[in-house]
Amino acid sequence: MGLDNVAVHWPRTGRFYDPVAPAEFVDFGEIVDMSGISAPTAALAELIAKTGTVRATAYTELVDLILGLENVLYATENAAEDEDPVIDPDGCSWIAGGLERFVAQHRPFGEAVTFESVSEVLRSLMADGRLAEQQLRWLDTRLDGLRDENGDPPQWNFTCAELSVLAAFYRRCADRGFAVYADA
Repeated sequence: MGLDNVAVHWPRTGRFYDPVAPAEFVDFGEIVDMSGISAPTAALAELIAKTGTVRATAYTELVDLILGLENVLYATENAAEDEDPVIDPDGCSWIAGGLERFVAQHRPFGEAVTFESVSEVLRSLMADGRLAEQQLRWLDTRLDGLRDENGDPPQWNFTCAELSVLAAFYRRCADRGFAVYADA
């Protein structure tokens, strides 16, 4: 079983969060019919359109690296006993914004989003920063931590379009005042 990010009404009423009706995301289905859309992008858009849910497992490492935190899509910034695993509307806006900025910066590197292209984009962004040397050391540590025992990088195979759809899900939640429940 993996991690699902489910759009829910914010704040919760009673003991549980009420899922958002898929009708709030039905327009994501239009993406499926666009020409040139990759199968993973179409599958993500279709799932969102039908369920108001993202199967987030595949994106966790990438999103954590892009946003510079751990377990962002798991909503585990607090201890499990302290808080439900929910990303509030402001958190959804932050995730969407980070993904949107990343996709915009990645476009000059091409449509394919791989471990190598992510590394290049993040290095280019950090090289001009105020604490460039420190940030680049942090990035190298994070990138090394993602490699397996043989030193091989993760075999990410995303597209900018797919990440745009992912960002659009979180943006929709933020704009409409929904939260996202991390169902693991």
